[in-house]
Amino acid sequence: MVELVDAPHSKCGTFGFVGSSPTAPTKLMKTYQRFPLDLIKGKGCWVWDEKGEKYLDAVAGIATCSLGHSNKALTKALSKQLRTLQHVSNLYGIPEQEELAQWLTSNSFAKSAFFCNSGAEANEAAIKLARKYGHIKRNIENPIILCSKESFHGRTLAAISATGQPKYHKGFEPMVNGFMFFSYNDDVSFENLFDDLEKTGSQIAAVLIEPIQGEGGVNVGKKSFFQLVRSKCSSSNVLLIFDEVQTGMGRTGTLWGYEQLGIEPDVITLAKGLGGGHAIGALLVNELADVFEPGDHASTFGGNPFACRAALTVGRELQKRDLLNKIKQRGHQLKEGLINLSAKYSDIFISTRGVGLIQGLVLNDNIKTTSLDIVKYVLKEKLLLVSAGSKVLRIVPPLTITKKEINELLTRLDKCLMKLS
Repeated sequence: MVELVDAPHSKCGTFGFVGSSPTAPTKLMKTYQRFPLDLIKGKGCWVWDEKGEKYLDAVAGIATCSLGHSNKALTKALSKQLRTLQHVSNLYGIPEQEELAQWLTSNSFAKSAFFCNSGAEANEAAIKLARKYGHIKRNIENPIILCSKESFHGRTLAAISATGQPKYHKGFEPMVNGFMFFSYNDDVSFENLFDDLEKTGSQIAAVLIEPIQGEGGVNVGKKSFFQLVRSKCSSSNVLLIFDEVQTGMGRTGTLWGYEQLGIEPDVITLAKGLGGGHAIGALLVNELADVFEPGDHASTFGGNPFACRAALTVGRELQKRDLLNKIKQRGHQLKEGLINLSAKYSDIFISTRGVGLIQGLVLNDNIKTTSLDIVKYVLKEKLLLVSAGSKVLRIVPPLTITKKEINELLTRLDKCLMKLS
């Protein structure tokens, strides 16, 4: 096969991949390595660049644009909301916020909700909640939160401290104290850590974990492992917190990722698909975890009328259009297609991973080609994909993707891979 390696003498490399888009010099800070592509319009699962070129979008704002681009229901609801009221702050009652909290709790295990603006903020809130729970419910002086290796919980300092990938820590040390790590899906690793800490004085306040690790490589949680975690948490009065920032709101084919595992957590965090492309995050808790009081936590923009209207529209469209069943069907179709591609290009891939419309192709460790190399290369076929670590190609299209569009996605990916073999 052809191995994709950037030319060492060129800043742009084989694909012209640079630190910003190819337009005029930017005044933006250099926090992103952007693809050489400016996107200016979208419709459904398709986006257009400034030259009028059309791309099939299997990234969806990184699992965020649940209903696709320029969705009619969102456009109508949010245009009306802008003409009514968009922001007042949490100094006052917000009917749209109450309505969204009612929808979320009625359709989940939760008793109550807190709203913020992003996944990292939702996880920050969960970390604070866990610490307060440890102090007031378990009389722990220095609460510890157990997290998994290869996890990803956001870019704030506490969130990256909870993230079990040292590459995200580099340059930002010292990390926030109070986090310890076990191997994902590994019963022995988890039990040993949990039991050893309990023997030394019951210092564990919570376990924070993703039902499917997204950035860590689309690693799907094993039911038996998560049932063990639930059992240990329940027997020791330890909170079980699920980071559902990427798996929530139907991505897996069920409304929540925890439904794939046959258990209920005490807390979940949401963002990404919740707002369908609009900034909103949420913390949902059961009665045990409902420990916040006035003044404990807050957000100026969190849960404003505009953001809540977006989330309400997404939730109702999921139900109205029977999207969960369609996600299962399209997820099965995509999975089967990826299995076929993995077998056809066995020199590149070794397996597939995923549930519903969060799927991954795992690259062979013996080749120099990375997932990012392929992401850049498929731009030639007018297809947008995203990596999940260096060796997993992630496919997370809008939840509204059709059978025909799945076939088109697979055809374009096949064309690209054929040129590499």
